[in-house]
Parts: sequence; C-alpha cells; structure tokens
Amino acid sequence: MGLRNIVDKLKPTFSKGGKLAFLESTFDGFETFLFVPNKTTQHGAHVRDCIDMKRTMIVVVLALLPAMLFGCYNTGLQVGLEGWTALFYGLVRFLPMLAVTYIVGLGIEFTAAQLRGHAINEGFLVSGFIIPLIMPVSTPLWMVALGTAFAVIFGKEVFGGTGMNVFNPAALARAFVFFAYTPQMSGETVWFSDWKMMGATDATTGATALEQLATKGNMQWSDLDAFLGFIPGSFGETSTLAILIGAAILLLTGIASWKTMVSVFVGGASAAYLFSAFGAFDYPAYYHLLVGGFAFGAVFMATDPVTSAQTSTGKYIVGFMTGALAILIRCFNPAYPEGMMLSILFMNALAPLVDYFVVEANIRRRKNRVKTVK
Repeated sequence: MGLRNIVDKLKPTFSKGGKLAFLESTFDGFETFLFVPNKTTQHGAHVRDCIDMKRTMIVVVLALLPAMLFGCYNTGLQVGLEGWTALFYGLVRFLPMLAVTYIVGLGIEFTAAQLRGHAINEGFLVSGFIIPLIMPVSTPLWMVALGTAFAVIFGKEVFGGTGMNVFNPAALARAFVFFAYTPQMSGETVWFSDWKMMGATDATTGATALEQLATKGNMQWSDLDAFLGFIPGSFGETSTLAILIGAAILLLTGIASWKTMVSVFVGGASAAYLFSAFGAFDYPAYYHLLVGGFAFGAVFMATDPVTSAQTSTGKYIVGFMTGALAILIRCFNPAYPEGMMLSILFMNALAPLVDYFVVEANIRRRKNRVKTVK
C-alpha cells in the first residue's frame, strides 16, 4: 500500500497537464511493471483476466533461467573452473552483456514511445534476455549493443513496435552480428577465454560440437554430455535438459504453443533421419536435436506468438518447416553449420502467407459444405 500511495501521488505530475507530462509513457511503463493493471475491457469478446503482457513476458524470463544459469556454470567449466567459482565466472561474463542489451534496447524503445506518445511495449523484456543467451561467450559488448540497436530499430520500431514486427528481434540481432562480423561469431577462436581470474586458464576450448560434426563427422563429447550441456557453446544453447525444463514451464502456464514447439522437433528429426538415410552425414541423426541452437530456437524463438503462425494448422506447418529447413541448411551449407537462426527468420517471413492459405482453404471448405447441403 505504501508503494501504491507513492505512485498515486506522483501520477498527476506525469499525467496530462502535469509538469512532467512529456514523460507519461515512461511513468506508465514503470507503473504497470509494478502493479497489475486496474483497467478492464468494456466491449467486445475479450478474456477478462489479471494477466497482462508484462506478466506473460516475465513467465518467459523465468523459463529462460534454467538455461541461463547452467550456461553460466558451463562457461566456467570450459575454462577449467569448478563449483560456485565456475558459476560466478559465467555470471561475470554474462551479466555485462545482459546489461548492455537492456540499456540499449529499452533506451530505444522508451525514446520511441515518448516521441510517439504511446505506452511502453513489454516485448523486449524477453528479447533482451534472449539476445545475450544466443551470443558467443567472447562477443565484445559493443557488438552486442550494435546488434541490439539494429534489431530494435529495424526489426521492431519501423514496423510499429511490439506486436507489429515481422521478424523475431533476438534472431535478427544474432543474424546482423553474424553476417557483419563473421570471424568474431564463428570458428574456434569464439570460445577463447582471455580472462585470468579465479584460476581460469587462458586457453581455447576448441570448436563447438556442431562445428566438429560439420568438419570432422564426429564430436569429442558423449551423447549424455551433449544432452546435459557440458560442451562449449553460447550461454543458453548448450543444455538441452535445461531448455526442456523451460519448455515445460511455458507449456504448463499456457504461454507457448505446443503445436509449434513439437512440430519444430518433428520437422527437424524427420529431415535429419531422411538426410542420414541418403548419406548426407555419418553421425547419428539425433545429434542435430542435441547440439547447436536447435532446441533453444524451437522452444523460445520459433514459438514467438508475434512472428510465428496464428492459425492452428499454420503452427503445425510453420513449425515443421522451421525444423526441417534448419537441418537442410546444416547439412548442405558447410560454411554455416548452424541453421536455426536463418530458418526462424525465413519462416517468420512466410508465416503470414501460410496463415493466408490456411484461412482461404477453410473458407473454401465451408463454401463447399454449404453447396453440398443445398
């Protein structure tokens, strides 16, 4: 009640006619972040519930925590540390990237909201958390800032902000940095640790499992290590187990669509086993589901409700094609062993078209039923 009273006293200052009315959007953003909105819909068919976009986004952030925490711990392990020291080392590498992402991204969104006189959009709470999770450990902070700015400006604001964007902002940030600064985003030197702190060794961890599969046809880690995440890679992408825990949270809370999520795995597995049968690679086909960013993309990025398909049938189609296309890129593009990012962006562009044909097909079926009855 005390905090509520303080906010209520400050509100007139930031409302229309107040001294700081030009900051109304910013004040509204902080108010709705602290308190459940007290407004309800009055007209139309709407679900009346206490949850809003911020609460939805926070659930996604909570689902990301298992992958993030294990990724930080694994980052320490990869440079020779153990226990809490390994976790602390990973957090020291991750938190600055997270801070830069939020400062740059939210700064741009707050500025855009003020200039337009719109309410603050909440979607970046998730996008800003995902971006450092899919970046290599050694990515310079200025690259993280540049990729974030590009994703927010050209991936969201030019389309009208959250809910209007065509492409997944996190995937767009990763794609921009990858193609603009490829040497810093791929290859063995990406996993080089140049920090001699807490007893960490100053050495490389070598190529990632996905790169080893693409170049050598095998990897030096066991299936269990790959599933648990004891392999080099981006913070959030190494542990399939942690990612599946996050998937369970999203599905149990009803935040993510199981249709899209399951379809991505089915599409990826189908393509992997098909290409394996034709001799595209010699290692087990299921490796594609365990290494790289496949599982992370399937759970946290392909299920984005804004950039994915909206129809039920469309979710199956887009999900299946996302998984299959990712494996296709991996198998037939040796220069780019990770295909999930490009697959997600490509299907983001096709999702509205898929929905259009699904709706048109439903309309035709209904018209045919009416003709049959007559």
